[in-house]
Amino acid sequence: MDAALQALADPRRRAIVELLLDGEQPVNALVERLPIAQSGVSRHLRILRDTGVVEARADGQRRLYSLRPEPFDKLQEWLGQVRRTWDHSLDEFEHELERRLAADSATRSEQ
Repeated sequence: MDAALQALADPRRRAIVELLLDGEQPVNALVERLPIAQSGVSRHLRILRDTGVVEARADGQRRLYSLRPEPFDKLQEWLGQVRRTWDHSLDEFEHELERRLAADSATRSEQ
């Protein structure tokens, strides 16, 4: 998962991932839609492939790239854990805030 996060930290690689959400594509189709030279797109695809984020398959002379679901499943699981922790912490904060507001309101009523 760390390798996938590191690969996705680059905005150009995230842009490639977003384009691959439309499905399998050759390098040239990606180059047409990105402000990056073909060599740069190929380099970023290699990094994404090496980290397991994308896969490539041969189709005659060209390679078609597509997203692999496994790294995203792992990221989603991790983010779910983080979210549950934050939700719990925020719920505790909300309860404490409500308790303090109620105590403050009671104090003012007594005065």
